[in-house]
Amino acid sequence: MIQFLRANEIWAKRTMGQNFLVDSEVLDKIIVAADISPSDVILEIGPGLGVLTEGLSEKAGKIIAIEKDDKLTEMLESKFSGTNVEILHQDALEFDPTELGEYKLVANIPYNITSLIIRKFLETSNKPERLILMVQKEVAERITARPGDMSLLSVSVQFYAEAEIISLVKNTSFYPSPKIDSAVIKISPKELSKEVNEKEFFRLVKFGFASKRKTLENNLSAGMHITKQDASDIIKAAGLEARIRAEALTIENWIKLYDLVMRRENERGEEQAT
Repeated sequence: MIQFLRANEIWAKRTMGQNFLVDSEVLDKIIVAADISPSDVILEIGPGLGVLTEGLSEKAGKIIAIEKDDKLTEMLESKFSGTNVEILHQDALEFDPTELGEYKLVANIPYNITSLIIRKFLETSNKPERLILMVQKEVAERITARPGDMSLLSVSVQFYAEAEIISLVKNTSFYPSPKIDSAVIKISPKELSKEVNEKEFFRLVKFGFASKRKTLENNLSAGMHITKQDASDIIKAAGLEARIRAEALTIENWIKLYDLVMRRENERGEEQAT
């Protein structure tokens, strides 16, 4: 692998967050986790040298691989010419999946766009059936956190999907080796309540996590421009302790809070209209 890179004068670009996965065992775990059938369409982001792409192409009906790097794109087009792999030379953040049909997202994504990629594909109207992603270990742990350690990131993912860590991956599985370990995560989108306005929901969640040192009561009071007593009343009505912090809430807790806040705002709007 290293000899191939040197022979073709291909170097990992730090500005693009490139680290090439070279561990075949990890590649196999990713492919198994994707649960691929011959009829599947796989969207791969950042195929790099095409090692994972090759394994995916042996299992799936079609692979759409998005590569931003000019030189890697040229190499990939040559390597997969005449196969079931389509190479797209573009920025994955600008890719529109709405007309893709059913698909699975499988990728060793550049770490500098991890959150943006996850957000993009969970918020799109045409979500993938599942996402199998290689991410930083710390990010994987934050995404899959449980109440007590929740964050804006974990709520943002778990609102849309079930998330679990499939495997931890040592930094030596990459070339060049990054300073940190990684993890393979599986994200499975779930059915969303049509009664929840996503924009308003996350506006509330952002208020709750505005200051880590403050209680939910204080954060909601400041963000919503209401008294602490009003914030406390909403929190208690949701069946939560008055001094609770945002990191302790479940997704169900947040949805209950959202319902109460929306009801309160609707009632106030009706009062002002009369």
